Amino acid sequence: MPLILGFDTSGSYCAAALLCDDTVLAAAHEEMKRGQAERLFPLLEEVLAEGGATWSDLSAIGVGIGPGNFTGIRLSVSAARGLALARSIPAVGVSSLDALAHGTQGPVLACLAAPRDQAYLAGHRTRHALAPSLMAIADIPTDLSEPGLTCIGSAAEAVAERLDAAVSPAPYAPASAIARIAALRWQDTPERPAPLYLKPADAAPSRDTAPAILS
Repeated sequence: MPLILGFDTSGSYCAAALLCDDTVLAAAHEEMKRGQAERLFPLLEEVLAEGGATWSDLSAIGVGIGPGNFTGIRLSVSAARGLALARSIPAVGVSSLDALAHGTQGPVLACLAAPRDQAYLAGHRTRHALAPSLMAIADIPTDLSEPGLTCIGSAAEAVAERLDAAVSPAPYAPASAIARIAALRWQDTPERPAPLYLKPADAAPSRDTAPAILS
C-alpha cells in the first residue's frame, strides 16, 4: 500500500502525518511561531519512526504550499522538493485552503486568518466560484452568502458573522488532510510543489543573492 508523508509549516506550527491507505500511522502537530526550520526534519524523523517506516519506504510526499507564512511556506516547499529529488518519488503541493475543506460536504468557504483584519478565502462547491483570494474581512462581498454555507478555518467566525453562515471545524488536522489529498494525486504526475503566495513578503529578500528552491 502507498505510504504518504504529509507536512506543513505554512502557519504558526510544525505538523506532519504518515498515511497508509486511509489510516494515519503517526502524526504530530506542534504550535510554534518560530523555529520551524530547526524542528521540521527532527519532527519528520520522529513521525516516521513512530509509524515504523523509513525514508526509503515512502511512495510520495505531500506538502502545504500556503497561503500563510512566507518563510514557513518556502521552508516546506524547499524541503519537499529536496526529499522528492533524493528519493526519486513524487511531491504533491496542497493548498492550505484545500486541506481545510477536505472531507466536507455542501457549500464551504475555507477561511484562514491573515494580517491586518484580512482573510485568505476559497470557495468549495459554492454558488459563486471563489478562487484562493486575500480580502479584508470588512470587504468580503455579501453575495457570497448562500443557504447552507459553512465557514471553516482560523478566520471562520469573523467571516461567518459577515455572511450569516455557519461555522464548523475542519474534518482533518492540516498534515493529515495534506497527506490524504496527496494520496489522491501522487500517481497523476503532479507538478513540482510551488509556493502559493497571495500577498507580498513582509520583508523582501536581498537583491544580491536570489533565494534558491531546490529543483
